[in-house]
Amino acid sequence: MTGYFDTERYPTLSEDGCRMLQFLREHPQAPHYRNQSGNRLQVEDLIALEAFEQQEACRRPEWSTQQPPDWLDSFIARAWHEVPYYRAQGATPRFADIEPVSRADFSRDIAAFVPDSVPTERLMNFRTTGTSGNPLLLPSHPRVAASYLSFHRRALRRIGIELTPGPQQVGVVLVGFQQRCFTYVSVTPQMGESGLAKINLHPNDWRDPADRAAYLDDLNPEVYTGDPLSFAELLTLPLKARPRALISVGMMLSNGMRATLEDHFSAPVLDIYSMNEAGPIGVYDRELNGHLLLQPDLYIEVLDPQGQPVATGERGEITLTGGFNFCLPLVRYRTGDFAALHFTNEGPLLADLSGRKPVRFRSASGHWLNNIDITHALQHLPLAQFALHQNHDATLHLRLAPASMMYAESARQSLQALFETPDITVGTIDSEDKVLQYTSNLEGAAI
Repeated sequence: MTGYFDTERYPTLSEDGCRMLQFLREHPQAPHYRNQSGNRLQVEDLIALEAFEQQEACRRPEWSTQQPPDWLDSFIARAWHEVPYYRAQGATPRFADIEPVSRADFSRDIAAFVPDSVPTERLMNFRTTGTSGNPLLLPSHPRVAASYLSFHRRALRRIGIELTPGPQQVGVVLVGFQQRCFTYVSVTPQMGESGLAKINLHPNDWRDPADRAAYLDDLNPEVYTGDPLSFAELLTLPLKARPRALISVGMMLSNGMRATLEDHFSAPVLDIYSMNEAGPIGVYDRELNGHLLLQPDLYIEVLDPQGQPVATGERGEITLTGGFNFCLPLVRYRTGDFAALHFTNEGPLLADLSGRKPVRFRSASGHWLNNIDITHALQHLPLAQFALHQNHDATLHLRLAPASMMYAESARQSLQALFETPDITVGTIDSEDKVLQYTSNLEGAAI
């Protein structure tokens, strides 16, 4: 076991934690783990994380469009003092006068957005491409990465689930389904060194595809996290063990897919709106019909194309300020995702959430349909992934993930009723990565 005592990757690892790593990696039916990773958390990080967890547990977002959060002014002043990009702009402006930034600004010079106070010797970076295909390096820190757990636990507590700590328990298995996937094993010190594994369900990552179910049953994780594509593959495995919950991130989760997963696993499914730039942002609440915000220190505006706030309840681009990543303080960051902002007794809520810029489609009778109408029309089907394109001649081509092709005719019929046209073809999505969900060649389609 001595090979697992890597003080750089696991600074606080105990013998029990070491045994968990050995179990995860050396199990006879384990996958080919392609990479190595670790929590990199030092003792002082664990103390800070415990304080952060206790602080966040009793707070929720307390602001409205008329009353910004009380921390906003000091946050902006700190950004103008410590962040090179903002300091170069001169005196601290009024918040409403700050020019929003976007992914393009980050990709040009991400180092300019890192505060001077961040210690570079422990700085990490994450590479993300999203649906654009343009790689972006985002700065982070071991403590920032570990803070995701606080918000996932917050979301789980809303449905009455507390994770079980201890080195005999595998807490979370992150599942992917890609040709190439970053895979590793680790332990979670904040959870008493419970096990953590990031695996790829693609058969290429296993000595025998039948090992997948046997391995996962032996791990018996409390929670699976993944996206609808990986969960669609998980549904095909003859698993005997059942998780306490599933957490879906990274792609839109349809009501039909959620219902199928919950029925199959006899466990709740949480749909969490999350991104690498900001971490977990909101969790879907069925009764409220939207994503309830999770971070007390994240302020959200919904802006029009000119950068002005839209009226409450109108859809626009989700724009973020604040967050828990002290390596990348966000100041009016335009996410490229769209929703309407509502206010409930439980806090701010994002309704009709969709990724990327809105696209509208023309029906056979000539009227325009918003892409959210299409989302609603297909919500009842358990589609792992879909993409719809309208051609110059207004004909439509729907693509589905291979795992969803059994619903091709039902999806086509739903769209025929919505568009009042039979001119809809159906094919498969060849890529196992994210795709642009809505595209069109029609003039006037871009909103």
